[in-house]
Amino acid sequence: MDANIRMTDPREHVNEEPRNDLFDLIMGVVGMGGLMTVIFFGMVIFKFLTE
Repeated sequence: MDANIRMTDPREHVNEEPRNDLFDLIMGVVGMGGLMTVIFFGMVIFKFLTE
């Protein structure tokens, strides 16, 4: 029996775009930190307004 088998390496990541992963990580941390800072100061202002 001669079967046509197409073996692919699972490490090839066919759907992954070639990007700079370190830059993505830094931007994610900075973005989340900025969002949390805005939420924090918003809640502090809300606290002072409700007292």
